[in-house]
Amino acid sequence: MEIHSYSPVTTEAIGRELGKMLGSGDFVSLTGDLGAGKTLFVHGIASGLAVKGPVSSPSFLIIQEYQGRYPIFHCDFYRLGSYQELEDIGWEEYFNRGGIILVEWGDLIPEALPVDYLKIEISQVGRENGRLLRFIPHGKHYEAVIKELAIKCESWA
Repeated sequence: MEIHSYSPVTTEAIGRELGKMLGSGDFVSLTGDLGAGKTLFVHGIASGLAVKGPVSSPSFLIIQEYQGRYPIFHCDFYRLGSYQELEDIGWEEYFNRGGIILVEWGDLIPEALPVDYLKIEISQVGRENGRLLRFIPHGKHYEAVIKELAIKCESWA
């Protein structure tokens, strides 16, 4: 599924709708060039999960934790060189904490991704604020999530 967004407000709103549908154990990998809107989209997801307070890029911290309806682990693989670096910070433990894992630049360390997850590719298109959000579900659960999101965001497609 693809959705075009022509403003940061809409990009964040789409993330918020997705956030309302996510639950414990969900995993989302976001890809796109620098400045594509990955962190903005995560901010929307966090809002949909009732996170209070600011959401920022975890570029230098690798993982930021937020509390909403579920614990949220916002990760950034951009500065990592290997899966070993993730193992060194206890990556596997995050999967057992009953939270939602949101990873920016997930494609850089594919062995860190579970079998079932939602991939979101964000690319700049057209005007300065134009974005194309492409949702690629891996697994039946995420296929159902994307079908529901498509219905909720029908007017944005």
